[in-house]
Amino acid sequence: MIIGELIRLLSDGKFHSGEQLGDSLGVSRTAVWKQLKKLEAMNIPLEAVKGLGYRLPEPLELLSGPTIVAGIERESRQHLARLFIEQTLPSTNLFVRERFLKGAGHAEVCLAENQSAGRGRRGRGWACPWGHGLLLSIGWRFETGTAALEGLSLAVGVAMAEVLERHGLPVVLKWPNDILVSDALGKNQKLAGILLEVSGDAAGPCEVVAGLGLNVSLPASVRSQIDQPVASVHDYQPTLSRNRLASELVAALLGLFASFEGQGFAPWRDAWNRRNAHAGKEVLVTQGARQYTAKVTEADAAGNLLIETSDGPDRLTGGEISLRGQP
Repeated sequence: MIIGELIRLLSDGKFHSGEQLGDSLGVSRTAVWKQLKKLEAMNIPLEAVKGLGYRLPEPLELLSGPTIVAGIERESRQHLARLFIEQTLPSTNLFVRERFLKGAGHAEVCLAENQSAGRGRRGRGWACPWGHGLLLSIGWRFETGTAALEGLSLAVGVAMAEVLERHGLPVVLKWPNDILVSDALGKNQKLAGILLEVSGDAAGPCEVVAGLGLNVSLPASVRSQIDQPVASVHDYQPTLSRNRLASELVAALLGLFASFEGQGFAPWRDAWNRRNAHAGKEVLVTQGARQYTAKVTEADAAGNLLIETSDGPDRLTGGEISLRGQP
C-alpha cells in the first residue's frame, strides 16, 4: 500500500523532499528511497531535482473504489455484489476465479493497477504499465449451460465500444475479442482485449469470468516494446478520468450480464456487425499450422464469423484462430 500512498503524494505537481515523504508515510528516508527505486522499475517517470526533491512530472490518477461505485447509476449498481481494487495481482481473472472457488464471485468486479501474469487470448501476455490502464474482471454465474453463452465475448466488445464511442473514440471490433480504433488513414490500432473463461457443467450451471485490458494511457517507452500498432484512450481524450471510465464500463458490463442469459447474442448482433473491422475485407486466417486467405462477411446469430474461402462459404467458431488484415 505504501506505493499507492507515495504516488498520491508525488502526483500533486509539487516537489517533496525525502524527509517530507518519510514524515508523511511514517517511514525512514531509506525506506522512501527504496520505494522511489520501485517506481522507476515500474516505468513510472520520476523527476528528481537536487535541493527540491521528487515529483511525478504528470499526475497519475489512482483507482478509487468509492469513486467508481458512486459513478455507477442506480439501475446497474443493484446488480453489483462487490468491487475490489487491488494494487498488484498476478491476474484479475485469476482473482475472480478464486472467489468462485470460495463460494462467491457472482456479480463481483476486480480492478488492479497492475498485474504480473496478465494474459490475453491464445496465452499471449498483456503489457500495461502500472496505473496506466484498466485491468478489470467481472464474474457471473449462469444457470443455463455453456450453449447459452454463444456470442458473449462479442457482446462484451459491443458494450465496451458503446462506452468508448460516447467519448469520441472511433472504435471498430475484431473478431472475436479485440477492440481497435481506426485512425484517419483507416489503419487499425489495438486499444483493448477481452478474455472469457468459463467453468462448470455444459448443461448448467456455469461460471464466467470476463476480463478486459484497456489502454488508457501508454508512455512512448512502452509503445516501442509492443510488436503491433496500439492506441490509448488518452490519445483521443487526454483528460478523461480513469475512474469515470471504470464506472461506465462496470455499469455497461453489469447490464449486459444481467440480461444476456434471457436474451442471448441476438440484441447485440447487428451492433457488432456494424463495427466489424474486417467486413468485406480479405484476412489471413491462422488455425494451428494451417494458413489461408478468406473474405470476411459477418457474425452469425451464435457469434461465429462467416467467411468466404476459395472452397466456398465457411464459419470460424473460436478456439485457436487468429485473423490478420491483408495490406
